[in-house]
Amino acid sequence: MNFAGRMKTIVVATSLDGQSEAALEYARKLASGYGARIILAHGVDPVDFAAVDSLPGRVMRGLSEDARTALDQMVADLIRDGIHSHTDVRQGAVVQMLLDVARHYDAGLIVVGTRGRQGAGPLAVGAIAEQLVRHSVCPVLAVAADWNAGEYRPTPGGSILLAMERNDATAAAVDAASSLAATFDRTLIAVHARTAAEASAFLNPCATTMEQFGLKSNGAFPVRCIVKDGHPADAISRAIAQFNPSILVAGVKRKSDSAGPHGTVFELLASSRVPVLCVPASAEALEAANEVSVPAEVG
Repeated sequence: MNFAGRMKTIVVATSLDGQSEAALEYARKLASGYGARIILAHGVDPVDFAAVDSLPGRVMRGLSEDARTALDQMVADLIRDGIHSHTDVRQGAVVQMLLDVARHYDAGLIVVGTRGRQGAGPLAVGAIAEQLVRHSVCPVLAVAADWNAGEYRPTPGGSILLAMERNDATAAAVDAASSLAATFDRTLIAVHARTAAEASAFLNPCATTMEQFGLKSNGAFPVRCIVKDGHPADAISRAIAQFNPSILVAGVKRKSDSAGPHGTVFELLASSRVPVLCVPASAEALEAANEVSVPAEVG
């Protein structure tokens, strides 16, 4: 199913410290555009109380009740805006809780807030966002707390920026970016990071790359392709500074021969204040990539 077809339910990771406010604000915009419902998910992690020999049940129940009270107020605000919403409060580690909630509701998107100031930051990426991106079967949107403030504020009606990389998730990322551009009537700007070989040959790869990636200006929304030289993450960061887009869309490279974070999307998560939509490959694409030809039996 394509991005628009799955955008019926959005799960928002909700904290009570204000860090998730920007994430909820962005999720509200997406829900209004796609007619989606919002599930406000909140996790109570018993590991936070590891120093306590025995945690009374009433303390854990009290934390959950406090969370429910705050979340119910958020739900009331969403309902007043015409967005169907309800809460889901669970005990357990935050990442697994979000994955379970998304799976339970067959969500098309998980939205998580990050600290801002310096993007998600290595700690936040390692603890929450990176793990979600690595394991979620649906797209994950990371929204920095200050995404809509100061010099990083998007241009009104800001563009959809697409990181053009070739991996298993390319088609899914193009589909998501195209859907967002069509739904919100925005310009789609595809950023191609030109290699040193292409630059030395004075090649402009936009025309052939756009066609190979399935991007066509069909009138549904404006499409542009720009070329930036250098390392992909650096090139895309320069494009962000130039265009102040409303969102960055990037396909998730799940496979790597190296340990630790890999792929442009993880570098951007740790540095970008622009909301980053991390799109995994479709189930069909993963199956095709994992297919192994079996030789015919010799009679």
